[in-house]
Amino acid sequence: METIRWGIIGAGWIADVVAGDFAFVPNAELTAIASRDGERARGLAAKHAVPRHYGSYLELLDDDDIDVVYLATTHPHHRDVALAAIERGKGLLVEKSFTATHAGAQEVVTAARNKGTFCMEAMWTRFLPAVAAAREVVAWGRIGEVLGVQGDLLAYRRFDPTSRFFAADTGGGAILDLGVYLISFAQSYLGTADKIHCVGRMAPNGVDSAATMTLAYVGGGTASLACGFDAHGPGRFTIHGTKGWVEVEPRFHHPTTISVHRSGVLPKVIEARMTGRGYAHELSEVTTRMLAGETESPAMLLSDTLEVMRVMEECLSQLGLSYHEADMSADLT
Repeated sequence: METIRWGIIGAGWIADVVAGDFAFVPNAELTAIASRDGERARGLAAKHAVPRHYGSYLELLDDDDIDVVYLATTHPHHRDVALAAIERGKGLLVEKSFTATHAGAQEVVTAARNKGTFCMEAMWTRFLPAVAAAREVVAWGRIGEVLGVQGDLLAYRRFDPTSRFFAADTGGGAILDLGVYLISFAQSYLGTADKIHCVGRMAPNGVDSAATMTLAYVGGGTASLACGFDAHGPGRFTIHGTKGWVEVEPRFHHPTTISVHRSGVLPKVIEARMTGRGYAHELSEVTTRMLAGETESPAMLLSDTLEVMRVMEECLSQLGLSYHEADMSADLT
């Protein structure tokens, strides 16, 4: 196999921007797009010169010419479609948040491991060049032992109960949409959390519009994280060590610049531009791993995804919230 053939399930905004980045991915071919709205699939396929489009998810999953599926629907609609893709031996790149629940994520991960198919959460931030540079700085010991992180991701949106950002049936709320970036970034440096404290504010329809999370980790690290739709903020992230700190310049979930600060040394600024809109890096990772016959990415392990889902679910529980996976059986039979 010299080319990995991709299909996209979902035809919304994120599917559109990700589809555009396939032009920058070697050995990858976007073959088909599927949506429950056939006209949306047709329009998106035409826009990106994709040869096939389907008006149902099942048609794409049953296409033997597709090796891997990018699942670009909303969180509660991931589990059942992912399980159907795994059953057919397809690789998976699943948009964050991975599922609506920790249990749903465990089902998908277990199925992928048992089947031996590639599976990864689409946490594009982990694959951006500037974030890779920050990881290297930490790995080289430039800031000593990492003891904590601090970050915010505030993205003001006027309340609209019909928007996917606020609608409970699409997994709306700040934690699943914004907090996932913060929690995943912290997890990549600090590992497993053993103490979790979350407070927040609620939108008029009862979903979380903002949250502040304080986490303590098994290794002794701590994190202070804030996310929200009801206020503005810089989107800055810092990694604190015993010899200095790394600042990931705003907005940290798609940065191009980091600065390294050490006691008695002038700050070092590192610039690392992304390719395309930035999604090409995660697409390249999946393509490369699949060509090598691998089933996970070391930069976004499935165990990392499960830990992030566990922390988010605990935060939501402390706010009195819970979500459920959607029953997609009608779309898959």
